[in-house]
Amino acid sequence: MNAADMPLAGPCRASEVLGRVGDKWSLQVIFCLGGGTRRFTDLKRGIDGISQRMLTVTLRGLERDGIITRTMYPVMPPRVDYALTPMGNTLLDAAGTLIGWAHAHLDEIDAARVAYDDRERRSDRSFTA
Repeated sequence: MNAADMPLAGPCRASEVLGRVGDKWSLQVIFCLGGGTRRFTDLKRGIDGISQRMLTVTLRGLERDGIITRTMYPVMPPRVDYALTPMGNTLLDAAGTLIGWAHAHLDEIDAARVAYDDRERRSDRSFTA
């Protein structure tokens, strides 16, 4: 479906969904769960930089939207497993593509940021001189 085929009433709702699945933590959780069912601690170890709170918030949002399932086992200590739903599995290719793109272009992005920051600093100095 291209942009011309999109219904006019849909973009706002689609933006809401894209906000959930398109954020950096959700993409990484989806990609991580693409390898199969994982426990919370496995996900936390596998996602560099995510806090326990952010992982909890992300998992709850993805579960609410039907992208992942949460299975709790009545054992001590409590065991909770997370897995992609069939709908969540349909996001794997997109998540993998975006994460792969980011990794492939890290050096270019870093160079662009340095160049931009240098231009901004020079621009700021010209206004104060």
